[in-house]
Amino acid sequence: MKKTYKIEVDCVNCANKMEDAAKNTAGVQNATVNFMTQKMIVEFEEGQDAKSVMKDVLKNCKKVEDDCEIYL
Repeated sequence: MKKTYKIEVDCVNCANKMEDAAKNTAGVQNATVNFMTQKMIVEFEEGQDAKSVMKDVLKNCKKVEDDCEIYL
């Protein structure tokens, strides 16, 4: 299952950090962050609860870029 989320991030480098953090979160099969559109597309592993996985994604993204935001 894929979902798109609106994000807020200040620079391309920060967006890349967010993408890496999302990809390394348990339950995420793949993630793409587009700085220009301020969107994150997340593909979840089979059987995962998107809401709980996204809470972990947000925590991991905040670790690498504390002023980023993902609108869940």
